[in-house]
Amino acid sequence: MVLASLLSGLPAQAAPATVPTSPPLTWTECPPDPFGTPVDPRLRCTTLKAPLDYRAPRGATIDIAVSRMRTAKPGLRRGILLHNAGGPGGASLNLPSSYVHVYPQDILDRYDLVSFDPRGVGYSSPVTCGRTWDQLPNEVYLPFPAPDGSIDANVTFARDLARDCLAEGGREIRYVTTANTARDMDRIRVALGESKVSYNSGSYGSYLGAVYATMFPERTDRFVIDSNVDPGGIWQDQWRMWDPGAELRFTDFAKWAVAQDPALGATPDKVRTNFLALADRLDRAPVTHPKAGQVNGNLFRAAYRGYSYNVVFFPEIAAWWHFVEGTGPAPDWFDFPVLPGIPADNEVAVQVAVTCGDIGSPRRIDQYRREVREDRAKYPILAGMGANVRACAFWPDPVEPPVRVTDRGPDNILILQNLRDPATPYAGALGMRRALGHRARMITVDAGNHGVYDPSTPSCAVTETDRFLTTGALPRRDLFCKPDPAPPVRNDTLARITLAASGVSLSDIG
Repeated sequence: MVLASLLSGLPAQAAPATVPTSPPLTWTECPPDPFGTPVDPRLRCTTLKAPLDYRAPRGATIDIAVSRMRTAKPGLRRGILLHNAGGPGGASLNLPSSYVHVYPQDILDRYDLVSFDPRGVGYSSPVTCGRTWDQLPNEVYLPFPAPDGSIDANVTFARDLARDCLAEGGREIRYVTTANTARDMDRIRVALGESKVSYNSGSYGSYLGAVYATMFPERTDRFVIDSNVDPGGIWQDQWRMWDPGAELRFTDFAKWAVAQDPALGATPDKVRTNFLALADRLDRAPVTHPKAGQVNGNLFRAAYRGYSYNVVFFPEIAAWWHFVEGTGPAPDWFDFPVLPGIPADNEVAVQVAVTCGDIGSPRRIDQYRREVREDRAKYPILAGMGANVRACAFWPDPVEPPVRVTDRGPDNILILQNLRDPATPYAGALGMRRALGHRARMITVDAGNHGVYDPSTPSCAVTETDRFLTTGALPRRDLFCKPDPAPPVRNDTLARITLAASGVSLSDIG
């Protein structure tokens, strides 16, 4: 990677702070949430303009939808606490409606909760690849190899998807990148009249937060980054972690199955053996779900992966297992709401734009064939999916170098990580910890959910995060702990709120 300056290689005059300010903001009622989450009536929304290309600050612009829920106690107010829903591509505008049910009162008293749909997402000039959901089957997009290990269909799909995104995404799609989103974050800070910004987000949002903290270190107040991406491994190396991450997380599911649903296997090893045998059988003889259609081995693997993100959804894995075995009813299938002005493939289009626009990917298809073959043998739960080819192999070179995350700046970043996170594995958090150096402290929890900041699963990480956001006090050293003892209580509403708040797209969990 090329060493980035504070503005990622941009000349000083292109900094967001020097761009002419937007007109005064007009706050109105917020639009519907794309996933149907209720919008809190206290939440207000606005739209501001940002340069499409910050190297041409007086050129074309892009709309950025911003939301704000003011603190009820202005006398205690510290500033704004900004959020992102991960992905990349996760709709984020309505996140304060979720976080207001998650944060303790001490945090709600001190911050206006602020969020925004990142550029290209949702209500912020959404981009498209011109695809319908029927043209984006989960088991192909993710992208699982064929039952015999071939990636030929994945190569064709990736090449065609890149072609369609570039053709249908307009001039905006090449500028939907993490660095530009970080610049938009700073433009939001300026528009709201704040000298600094605090931040709490996870998954892809960890990388976005680290990029902002690198580009604008003196404008950061209190930063929490959860379920971390390795900034030195974007994006192909990060995806390749998914296969070993899924294997490690399967140990949690297998133990749960032995205790809660022993029909899946009498021992953890037997659960794993049975899972692999069932996926193999489905590869040869799919079954039909009334809404999802043909459920082959790869869709079964995809269902496992999505529902493995949180232990409260382990029963959903079991439900799919029993259904495809013929011993249970068809599980529910999530129907995505269709909202005017937001393309059906918007999240996919943004994932392609950001991951391909942040950094170049390997071009040689033989490299993907070799790595899929290696990982398929070592990590059969996902059959080598993480190493497979994506649209980025056929994408033009990025418009600028990637930001190199560094330790330049104040000591004000708290890293949260679960040991067996299947989506952003522990190795990625270690990379983030190395990159941020003295600026950060890291709290590791002996758990496997994707998302550490979860008040329904309290731990030292939740306690220290609340203390940090309230007082600004980082732990003196890195910490490790187990979750606090608590009775297992299934609360789907809170689980989905917490998943969304920590960077999990609801499309990942069906």
